[in-house]
Amino acid sequence: METTSRAVEQTPAAEGGQQVPSARRTVDGYLEAPFPWYGLDEAFTGPRWLMQVGAAAEGAVEHGSIGHGDEPSVRHETAGQDRGKFAVVVTVAANPVRRSPDGTGLLEATSVSSAAWLAGVGLLTFTWPGQMDHSLRDDWLDQQTETAWVLADDLTGPDWSTLSLPVDGVPTSFHYRESEFGWVLAGSTSQGVHVGAYGRGMSAYGLGFAMIKDIETYA
Repeated sequence: METTSRAVEQTPAAEGGQQVPSARRTVDGYLEAPFPWYGLDEAFTGPRWLMQVGAAAEGAVEHGSIGHGDEPSVRHETAGQDRGKFAVVVTVAANPVRRSPDGTGLLEATSVSSAAWLAGVGLLTFTWPGQMDHSLRDDWLDQQTETAWVLADDLTGPDWSTLSLPVDGVPTSFHYRESEFGWVLAGSTSQGVHVGAYGRGMSAYGLGFAMIKDIETYA
């Protein structure tokens, strides 16, 4: 999926390791989406926060993320240090292959694999090895991003298992995998969107998802 992040993108961690609060993290991009947003259901009572939306080249919002729990950072971490507990829910519009607005080409279709890839890359963003030299980080991220794409393109492969979780109260089948960095899952809803999620420190097995009734309450 060739999309660009909008103005609600999360800022990088500050020097010294603490996450910098982002004044740009607004609800505006979320309100422009022509599809419903999903988050954890009401069983989760912890903090919820906006992350970022992704738009196609012509500006239409196609996906976005909602965070739950401790806001993750990419600070250098020592062995045994508490890395925080969080789960991020990614909503992806279920779009078929379609013509671009200017009629010059075709826009890529979205699928459960799209949600799985976005979730996999999202997990990498906050979990790259703290002991790694900064000069090697880009190469590591490129390699791991390619691996995430390969895995997302083979959801029936041996790296994935099946997990049933409630979506709007209805048991729904998800593709699920774990790694040393955390977990990733992806599935579809009856509301015309695909849902991906990733996290660490919070078990995926007890989660449920629900359509967000009023995204402005997250602002």
